[in-house]
Amino acid sequence: MIRTLLLAIGQLSDPASRRVVWIGVLSAIAAFALLAGAVWWALFHTALTGYAWVDGVLDVLGGLAVLVLAWVLFPATVGMVSSFFLDEVVQAVERRHYPQLPPPRQTGLGEELLTALRFFAIVLLVNLFALPLYLMVPGLNLLIFYTANGYLLGREYFEMVAIRRMGRKEAGFLRRSNPLKPFLAGAVIAFLSTIPFVNLLVPVIASAFMVHIYHSMTGSMTGLSRREGP
Repeated sequence: MIRTLLLAIGQLSDPASRRVVWIGVLSAIAAFALLAGAVWWALFHTALTGYAWVDGVLDVLGGLAVLVLAWVLFPATVGMVSSFFLDEVVQAVERRHYPQLPPPRQTGLGEELLTALRFFAIVLLVNLFALPLYLMVPGLNLLIFYTANGYLLGREYFEMVAIRRMGRKEAGFLRRSNPLKPFLAGAVIAFLSTIPFVNLLVPVIASAFMVHIYHSMTGSMTGLSRREGP
């Protein structure tokens, strides 16, 4: 698994992978800039209470809330935007390491949109619901975080890669028949997601990583280029 992770990180040298990273980051920056601008305009042009000092405090608190919200949601937003383009990353990995594979099945815009929304909703919701546990169970918070996120991220990234080659039901069956690999890969992805700035690269690294995991489970690892070394 270490080797496949290193191969996934090495995929960042591919122009298609770097393009997806920049699209995700710049789109998220633009989205939060618009949000911050809209909130700033609303706060500073609306008298909420009629008392100048109270409105001033609310303006400051509102601005701080936007900053905190942007910090918390920025990686998830990058992931959601990037998920629309992750097929390019998967194609680049398969083109580089598995050239013997036949063309994948085509996925529609609706399926791609559903995948993007699932990515965003699952990552956001699991951390919101787990937040009380993080605070209430000191010492177990990391175990809770990596277990929950490892399962969910492993499932979503694995099925995102797998449904290009098989139906969603078949992808789910394959994952459940050998759940350890997707889970461990998901835990690695969850760990990388906690590292500032590295988390912005996670959608691309995770997609490339899971391509290798998927093909190792279907027997395609034999097609891995020998030029990559041991």
